[in-house]
Amino acid sequence: MSYSYMESETAISDDFSANQNAFEEEFRRFDWGLIILEIVLLAIGILNLYSATSVEDKSLGLYKTQLMWTGIGAILTVIVLFFHYSLLSRLAYFIYFGNVALLVAVVLFGKQVLGAKRWISLGPFSFQPSEFMKLSAVVLLAKYFEQDRTMGGYTFRDLLMPGLLILGPCLLIMKQPDLGTAMIILLTFGSMMLFLKIHPKTLSIILFLAAVGAPLAYKYALKPYQRMRIIAFIDPTSDPRGAGYNSIQSMIAVGSGQLVGKGYKAGTQSQLNFLPEHHTDFIFSVFAEEWGFLGGVVLVTLYLAFFFKSLSIAQHSNDKFGMLLAFGLLTVFFWHVLINMLMVMGMAPVVGVPLPFMSYGGSFMITAMLGTAVLANIANRRFMF
Repeated sequence: MSYSYMESETAISDDFSANQNAFEEEFRRFDWGLIILEIVLLAIGILNLYSATSVEDKSLGLYKTQLMWTGIGAILTVIVLFFHYSLLSRLAYFIYFGNVALLVAVVLFGKQVLGAKRWISLGPFSFQPSEFMKLSAVVLLAKYFEQDRTMGGYTFRDLLMPGLLILGPCLLIMKQPDLGTAMIILLTFGSMMLFLKIHPKTLSIILFLAAVGAPLAYKYALKPYQRMRIIAFIDPTSDPRGAGYNSIQSMIAVGSGQLVGKGYKAGTQSQLNFLPEHHTDFIFSVFAEEWGFLGGVVLVTLYLAFFFKSLSIAQHSNDKFGMLLAFGLLTVFFWHVLINMLMVMGMAPVVGVPLPFMSYGGSFMITAMLGTAVLANIANRRFMF
């Protein structure tokens, strides 16, 4: 009996050691590349946000709130890494329709701020469902095309149903109004469809319809202030104190940074409050003014490394769902960075598109960190705990 007890105890000890060794092996083989890039960008973002808001009494502590959201995002990242990404395939439609329900709730009961109704309040906190719709749309499209084996490219009929599934939430988001988020979702949808391959004839028809529909959308779908932003993009001096003001001040900030910048917390455009929304959409202007062209190159290089790593994850995925999911998430990040940077340099119209890991905002920060967590999950699909 004593021997049996000792044998059992030895077996338990051996199992514990085996599990510990397995955990250490999984930890050692974990692909940290994307997470490390995220941490570096987050650190730069917090420091930049602190500088951007350091002289504004009303904004004191924004960087602390951003740190709180980052901490919540980190907790969610750990949780996501404990589950295999294939779970998203099984929950795809539940996630999508749940998010659509939240968008409807925004229209009916949403909190209105500065003329826009985009948030749902939960006690002292508010969140923006349209931000999470970016991830929901990618998960839905990856699921929809997961088992599809269409040869020769997708036709207009093939794209009708997924197109409607994407268009519905976009219309709800534009009603808020939030043109920037709706545009990101549509661009992500278009990028994923091109990745999957569209039949040349169908692509020609879509491009023709887009060319014909653009003037009509400009006249009837856009609100007056949105049309003024396009006019101001073409000629910022046409309304220098109105629609063109943000763009002009942003270009001044970026240009005044010159080669090496004015130094940390030494940018006049942000510190003297000439630059509006310098903690959200125009956060890159603050960075460029303080760190100059060389600092901008370093930041762009970090984003490019993030993109190439994400593309590698998509390329080496074992299944089609993982590949589409990774590529879709990559395009969400790509369009955010490209549009935001072009916007602040006066090379694109001013739209509400924040910069990942840099711009202030709880919903956007958590969305960006969740997207990165899913990408890291796919990268480590063989080494999940």
